[in-house]
Amino acid sequence: MYRTAAKRLFHGASIIRRSGGGRLLRLPSPRNVMRLGWSEEAMIAGAKEVGVSPSIVGSFPRKEAALVEFFMDDCLQKLIDRIDSGEDLQNLIPSQRIAKLIRIRLEMQAPYISKWPQALSIQAHPLNVPTSFKQRAMLVDEIWHAAGDEAADIDWYVKRTVLGGIYSTTEIYMLTDSSPEFRDTWLFLDDRVKDAFDLKKTIQEAKYLAEAVGAGMGTSLQGFVSKVLQR
Repeated sequence: MYRTAAKRLFHGASIIRRSGGGRLLRLPSPRNVMRLGWSEEAMIAGAKEVGVSPSIVGSFPRKEAALVEFFMDDCLQKLIDRIDSGEDLQNLIPSQRIAKLIRIRLEMQAPYISKWPQALSIQAHPLNVPTSFKQRAMLVDEIWHAAGDEAADIDWYVKRTVLGGIYSTTEIYMLTDSSPEFRDTWLFLDDRVKDAFDLKKTIQEAKYLAEAVGAGMGTSLQGFVSKVLQR
């Protein structure tokens, strides 16, 4: 099972340990990302905050992509820690577990929401798609396992395609949600999960959500958001 090397420090700020070099680089705080975006400048600000020479940023050839990928890794580890604690999933049926875990994961992006379209755009760059796809696939796999699914046949692929679509459509819906504490996003999420667990709608929902997986990578973000909001 996928485990990241990211470690958390100081109010959720993250420390990334460089393999071999043993040097540390702090992921920028929400404040820095909101001010500088997912950028080399934000990485430099993070290095300065922990007393590391900004020159360390030069050792990351894919700077913006590395920053987003480290954030994704860190969020996955936080979710795994929540799953392992068992506190959030007690007495919940599988559909409720899935909705709960997707919400927990997406709430980690809330402090960065105004800059998240930039992160999606970075993930959608052809050079970054393989890693982005792998990270999302591992996230989906963790959620399904936490929901109690151990399928190893064709259903494994179908279920993960559907869940990947639920995650992606909810993530995009969240970008345009102005309701208090993203209330409308969580209602949207609950409806999508309910639909996915309705066997009468499985085929239709799988087709729609499979399309959403590609859209969630940022290829047609604005157009897809419009489509989601019209449903």
